[in-house]
Amino acid sequence: MQKHLLSFGISAVIVLSAVHLMAADVPTQKKIMLASTIGPIDAGIVGALEEAFTKKTGIMVEHTGAGTGQALKLAETGKYDLVLVHAKALEEKFIADGFGTKRYDLMYNDFVVLGPASDPAKIKGMKDAAAALKAIAQGHVPFVTRGDKSGTHVKELEVWKKAGIEPTGAWYQVFAEGAKGNAPTLSFTNEKQSYTIMDRATYITMKSKITLQILVERDDILLNYITLIPVNPAKSPQVHHAEAMQFVEWLQGREAQTIIRDFGKDKYGEPLFFPNSPEGKKL
Repeated sequence: MQKHLLSFGISAVIVLSAVHLMAADVPTQKKIMLASTIGPIDAGIVGALEEAFTKKTGIMVEHTGAGTGQALKLAETGKYDLVLVHAKALEEKFIADGFGTKRYDLMYNDFVVLGPASDPAKIKGMKDAAAALKAIAQGHVPFVTRGDKSGTHVKELEVWKKAGIEPTGAWYQVFAEGAKGNAPTLSFTNEKQSYTIMDRATYITMKSKITLQILVERDDILLNYITLIPVNPAKSPQVHHAEAMQFVEWLQGREAQTIIRDFGKDKYGEPLFFPNSPEGKKL
C-alpha cells in the first residue's frame, strides 16, 4: 500500500512539474491599456485601429472610454499606458505635471453647431460660431451641454469664452448623463429639440436617427484635433512604455493613417476623421 502511494506521489510530482514547465513556455500575450475619449470609440475608429495593430503585431489593446478630463485622470493612476484625447490645454497640463511624455498628432475632424430645423435663434448659415452662441444666449433658446469636462465640453466652453458669455440659466441645460459620451448627449438634445455643439463624426453616424441639423460649421475654432500621449514611465514605472510607443509609431505610420483617411466612406459616403500625423498629412 505504501509503495503504491509512493508511486502515485512521484507520478503526481512529475505531472505537475511538466504542467509547470509547459506553462512557463507559453508566452504571456502583451497588452496595452488605452484610456480614450468616447467619440472615436463610438464612431468605431478606435476598434478598427486596435484590431489592425493586434493582427500585425500580436499585441492586444484594451480601451476604456471616458471624457478627456476623466481619461487623463485614469491615466494618472498608472494603470493605463496611453491616452487618446482632444483638449489641448488639459493635455499640456497632463504633460507639465509629469504624467505624460509628449503629444503626438493622430487625426482631426471638427465640431458643428446643431439645432432644430425651425432655428428659433436664427443662426443658420452663420460663419462665426461664437456669434451664433451669443444669439442663442441672448434669445434664451434651449441649449444642451455635456457639462463633464470632456473634450467636447472644453471646446464648447472655448467658444462661449470667445463670445464673452458665461452661460447660465434655465435655457442652458446640463445633460445629467453627459459623461456617457456624445451619442447619448445628441440623442437627448434631439428629444429636447435644442441647440448643442457636437463633433461631426457623431452627427454623421446618427443623422439618420435625428432631426437636428447642422446650422453653423467651418469656423476654425471648431476644429477638433485628436492626439496621443504615452504615460510617463519615469512617473509610473509599471507601464508598458515600449509597447505603447510601438502602437504610437504604428498609428502615425502610413498603414494606420490610411485606415483613418478611409474610415466611414463606404458606410456614410464621407470620412469621419482626417489623418494628421506627419506621414498622414502626405496622404
